[in-house]
Amino acid sequence: MEFLTNYGLFLAKTITFVVAILVVVVVAVSVGGRNKKSDKGHIEVTKLNEKFDHLRDSLRDAMLDDEEYKEYEKAEKKRLKEEKAQKKKAAKDVAKTIGDNDSAAEAPEKKRVFVLDFYGDIKASEVESLREEISTVLTLAKPTDEVVVKVESGGGMVHSYGLASSQLARITNKNIPLTVCVDKVAASGGYMMACVANKIVAAPFAILGSIGVVAQLPNFHKILKKNDIDYEMFTAGEYKRTVTMFGENTEKGRAKFVEELEDTHVLFKEFVSEHRPQVDVVAVATGEVWFGRRAIDVKLIDELQTSDEYLFAQAENADIYEVEFTYKKSLAEKLGFAAQAAVDRLLMTWWERLNISRWF
Repeated sequence: MEFLTNYGLFLAKTITFVVAILVVVVVAVSVGGRNKKSDKGHIEVTKLNEKFDHLRDSLRDAMLDDEEYKEYEKAEKKRLKEEKAQKKKAAKDVAKTIGDNDSAAEAPEKKRVFVLDFYGDIKASEVESLREEISTVLTLAKPTDEVVVKVESGGGMVHSYGLASSQLARITNKNIPLTVCVDKVAASGGYMMACVANKIVAAPFAILGSIGVVAQLPNFHKILKKNDIDYEMFTAGEYKRTVTMFGENTEKGRAKFVEELEDTHVLFKEFVSEHRPQVDVVAVATGEVWFGRRAIDVKLIDELQTSDEYLFAQAENADIYEVEFTYKKSLAEKLGFAAQAAVDRLLMTWWERLNISRWF
């Protein structure tokens, strides 16, 4: 028993020492990194057709014996040769149709599909990456192509999701078809983004809607008053601050705050009506949510499909590219000692859980 006690004390001291060393290292790296130019990130592109082919080939390799695989390879080489010949012939036919004087005549380009991912938190933090991804895609995308954005978000701050929606509008403003796929949830701000698309595709049990506005905050005025603690706030402007966490809220302040919420709701409804005129906004803008199978009945979405189904179907006739803007993580972030970020994430996680819990 004494041995276990001593061993436990030794282990606790060792862990404390190691943690202390790590803290010192992280602080040193963080301080030293302030003077260095931060990594602004870079674009990574993955051709999903090749990924799909690799998955198919891996399964085929396991299923076929040696003789069957040789026959398959022979047939595949023949198919690729014929496909190349058809493309060459098509190019010649187009050149002949347009005229020999047009030396730049080429066969019609194969459709390209650009895939972006957006996982939204309360602050729509990924909007910066989304901006870079869309800017990159717009340098090459044409109206004959398509952009697919996989959105997963339960919503958050109005101005943040307003900016995210405006980023998606850059695509449709260029007359490039935009499809939003929702596999799990696109509610509130998430649906504000989705409704910008020309087409919304959702999984049967994805959660959509929540076209409403909510605000909540605790008030500690009574606790402060009970402990003889004064809270003073100075403002210039009658409605500079309507409700507070520590002061005594007035009916006039509450009424003004609710008025601002109502106005935000009106703007939200107008935004949905503008982008999806087929939706009866009065009926759906109640703050309710719908599963995909019900959302299609009220025209919140256009098709019932997972993003995987949608992209697999496109792979036959289109080149599919996944575009992602990534940042290089610092040592401090990798070690997990970015205390402020950790606290922010913890608070936002609990807020999201409280908000999402009403859907289940």
